[in-house]
Amino acid sequence: MNDVNEKRKPGFGRFLFGRAVFFILFTVVQVVTLIGLFSWIEERYRAYGYGVMAVIGAILAIHILNEKQNASFKMAWLVPVLLFPVFGGLFYMFVQLQMEPKILAKRIADIDSRTKHYLPQDQTVFKKLKKESRSNSNLAKYLFEAGGAPIYENTNFKYYPLGELFFEEMLLELKHAKQFIFLEYFIIQPGYMWDSMLDVLETKVKEGVEVRVLYDGMNVVGNLPSDYWKILEAKGIRCRVFNPVRPAISSSQNTRDHRKILVIDGKIAYTGGVNLADEYINRKVRFGHWKDNAIGVRGDAVRTFVVMFLQMWNISAKKLDFDVDYGKYLEPCHDCDLKGLNIQGYSVPFGDSPMDKENVSHQIYLDMIYQAREYVYVMTPYLVLDDDMLTALCYAAKRGVDTIILMPHIPDKNSAFMLAHSYYPELIESGVKVYQYLPGFVHSKTMISDDEKAVVGSVNLDFRSQYLNFECGIYIYRNPVIEEIRKDFEETLRKCARMTVESYEALPTRHRFLGKAMRLIAPLM
Repeated sequence: MNDVNEKRKPGFGRFLFGRAVFFILFTVVQVVTLIGLFSWIEERYRAYGYGVMAVIGAILAIHILNEKQNASFKMAWLVPVLLFPVFGGLFYMFVQLQMEPKILAKRIADIDSRTKHYLPQDQTVFKKLKKESRSNSNLAKYLFEAGGAPIYENTNFKYYPLGELFFEEMLLELKHAKQFIFLEYFIIQPGYMWDSMLDVLETKVKEGVEVRVLYDGMNVVGNLPSDYWKILEAKGIRCRVFNPVRPAISSSQNTRDHRKILVIDGKIAYTGGVNLADEYINRKVRFGHWKDNAIGVRGDAVRTFVVMFLQMWNISAKKLDFDVDYGKYLEPCHDCDLKGLNIQGYSVPFGDSPMDKENVSHQIYLDMIYQAREYVYVMTPYLVLDDDMLTALCYAAKRGVDTIILMPHIPDKNSAFMLAHSYYPELIESGVKVYQYLPGFVHSKTMISDDEKAVVGSVNLDFRSQYLNFECGIYIYRNPVIEEIRKDFEETLRKCARMTVESYEALPTRHRFLGKAMRLIAPLM
């Protein structure tokens, strides 16, 4: 803790020549350059330059329409390209037609192809599921073939309805680690939570336990020093940063590692909504009471979390290393004592990459909504819906499925809150019940249906999670933990207020207008 505090003590010189100022200045230079290029073209080629750019804009529009991506993304780019062919066309080419995202996509494809054999599908398990439920075996087939995620039996779950409950038990499990600890988190911030964990990790390193930490590069904007990885490395903790933030206007900067994964000895894994900062365990109050969740996984399904971590670890390296032996980290996955624990049903841990054009999380959610017979309950901090998801939710309610969406009452981002509210009237008029959590902020990302299916993980119900970020979660079918998740939802619901069309219309006019206006650029936010 002291090392970090020393690093972060600001001085005017340090600030003036620091990374943040450089980032801002360099980004401003790029924006000014782009505007200058636009002005130069408009002035110098006023007679025919605009016409040339209009033709280029039309070609770009055809290109955008034929891209393999969500229709909402196409619309978000088509509007500026067609309405402002010079600036809109330049901006699209400047941001989208860059090599960096293609290089990252190639790197990920290489790693996936060389490591997919570590996650084979047990055909005995698949055939058993197929006899029990054809619709779920169809989903499992898709998840394995499109997402490389096999379905498992022989797995036990423990659900944590609050971040502080998860933290308390996770800290004990860290202290029991014997072989390795893998941590991959979107946010790490010094404070009671992370400092407590760091003390344990340092002790474990001294005991000979291998510790690896992977965090998203966005942490340098407010949470950690830019060289924090060096501080961890000096403590004997191996550390990498995914997609370090650079002062460049690029679509690759919009791609973040939003996953939450902790694996201990290959015998237990955790995922969910909880990041490693004090608000997630209510040690620090930011937006009222912070409602979050996590889930612990023991047994065969831990295998996928090990592989997902190691894949991202390799992706984040400066140079790819294809000689890494995943096998030694996977051996303990088959040596977990599950006696006395409930191991009914099936599960599929999954990862979701924005680089492979397969929107795995999105498809799981759609499948659950369309297959629901009695109810489908959603808990999410953000609500930014494409046409597919909006149609699915409205259709579920119209055909008599009890469809409930539970949202925060105190937002962490006002713009996201205004945007979420813009969907309320259509949802409510279709019969979807929308509630807001009165004590504060909801950060849980959960969907459950019919007391049979559940998803817990890092995936929000918004464009960023389902199309732009790396995400993870676990799909669970016919395990008793689903009842615990449903009970948590119902208990949380008692602390909520139901939204109506009237309550939406009572919102300030500016709030409603901005929410509707932002839907134009919602896929890019």
